[in-house]
Amino acid sequence: MEEQRKRNIVIIGGGIIGCTTAYFLTRHPKFNPNLHTITLLEATAIAAGASGKAGGLLALWAYPQSLVPLSYRLHKKLAAEHNGAERWGYRRVGCGTITATVTRDDLLARAKSNLNPSSSPPRQKKNGNGTNTNGQSNDPLPIQSTASGPSAEGENGSDWQKLPKQDEDAATLLKPSVLPHDLDWFDSTVIQHYQEMGQPGTTETAQVHPFHFTTSIAALAQEKGVHVRIGAKVTRLKYNSDKTEVVGLEYEDRKTGETHNMGDVTDLVISAGPWTGKLLPRTKIEGLRAHSVVFEADVTPYAVFTDINLPADFVPEHRARKGQKRKHKRNVDPEVYARPFGEVYACGEPDTLITLPETADSVQCDEDQCDDLASYMGTVSPVLGAAPIKVKQACYLPRHMRFGTERDPMIGQSYVKGLWIASGHTCWGIQNGPGTGCLMAEMIFDGEAKSADIKDLEPKKYKV
Repeated sequence: MEEQRKRNIVIIGGGIIGCTTAYFLTRHPKFNPNLHTITLLEATAIAAGASGKAGGLLALWAYPQSLVPLSYRLHKKLAAEHNGAERWGYRRVGCGTITATVTRDDLLARAKSNLNPSSSPPRQKKNGNGTNTNGQSNDPLPIQSTASGPSAEGENGSDWQKLPKQDEDAATLLKPSVLPHDLDWFDSTVIQHYQEMGQPGTTETAQVHPFHFTTSIAALAQEKGVHVRIGAKVTRLKYNSDKTEVVGLEYEDRKTGETHNMGDVTDLVISAGPWTGKLLPRTKIEGLRAHSVVFEADVTPYAVFTDINLPADFVPEHRARKGQKRKHKRNVDPEVYARPFGEVYACGEPDTLITLPETADSVQCDEDQCDDLASYMGTVSPVLGAAPIKVKQACYLPRHMRFGTERDPMIGQSYVKGLWIASGHTCWGIQNGPGTGCLMAEMIFDGEAKSADIKDLEPKKYKV
C-alpha cells in the first residue's frame, strides 16, 4: 500500500467549488486527519458571491458534457445522504421555454383585474391595511402610453442579452408541448408557445437552493475537520525560487487588518470564482455581472426561459417616474425559477458596466435593472406582478475567456507543482460543483481524475 505523506491543503474561495472540493477531500478514502490539514480561506462569507445568488437549476443538458452527468448524479446522491430535500431544497422540476406576446389591451385588462380583486382572487397574503405582508402596495403599476408619458419604439432600445444558460445543443432538446396544467402562475392568455426541455413525459432537470446548498456543504466539510477562515483575503501567492512550485501564501485578516503568512503549503486550490483571474491573471478568468430578483411566492416547481414581446409604448413604471424611456427593445428574455422555501427567482441579462470589485461584499447592484426584471415578469405572471420582492441583488459569474470567446471551466493542476485551479464555471457552477469537487479530490489524492474524463478542462491545455 502506498505510504501517505503529510499534506497541507489550502483552498481559496468559499463558493460552491471551494466548498465541494473541501467536502470531497474529507470523504476521499485516502484522507487521514492525522496527516492531512485542509484550510478554506474566504474573504467575505460562505456563498457571498454567485454561489449564494444563483438560480440553482440542475440539468443533464448543461455544459461541459464531460462534467455534467457525474455532477448531476452526485447532486442526487448528496441529497439522499444528507436530507437535501429539507436541508437545501433538492427536488425535480419541470423546465421549458415560453413565447409570449403582451398587448396594451392585456396590460389594461390586468390593471382592471387588480383594481377589482373579487374578479381575480389574490395569491399573496395581505394584512389589514391592504398591503402585502412586507408593506408593499398591491395597487397595479400604471401603464404608460405614448400620449401620457415617455415611451420608446423598438429601435430606440437595446437588444436583450441572454445569459449563457442554453447553448445550441441544449436548444435542440426543446420539444413542442401545451402549457402544463399546473404552470398556473403564468397568464395563459398571453402565451403562444411552450416547449418542454427534454424528451416528452420526462424531466431532465432538478434544483437546489444555492445559498442553502453551499452553506450546508461547507458545514459538512467543517464537521470532518476542514478549517474555515472567514474574512481572509489572499493578497499574495508564494513560490520557490524558480517559480516551479507553490510553497505558501499571504492573506489579510479583513477584521483586524493584520497580514498572515501560511507556509509549507503542499497543495493550493484556486477556486475563487471571478476573483481567480486577479490571483492568477494568466487563467483569463473574469467576472460577468448579472442581476436577479427574488419574489416571495409559493408556486409550482418549474424553471422557465421566457421570450416576451412587449407593446411598443410599454415603459416600466419606475422608469416612467424618472422621465426615462425603457432600456430594451420589444423582446426581453428573463429566466425564472420557482424555488423551495416559498421563493421565485428571476434573473436578467449580464453586463460589463462595472468592473469586478475587490471582494463580494462590494458588488454594486443597479436597482433599476432589478426593477426592469420585476416589471417584465409582471407582464406575463399576475402572481409575480403582485408578489412582494424579497431581495434585489447582483453577482459576478466567473467566465473563462480566450481571444474574446467563452471557454469551458479550468479544472486540474497547473504547470506549477502543487497549484490547482477549479474555476470559470459561468452560470453552471451550482450544477457542476459536486462533480468538480469530487474530481479535484481524486486528482489531489490519487494523482488523476477517475470518475470522469476531463482532460479537455485541464489548465495545462492553456499553458497555465
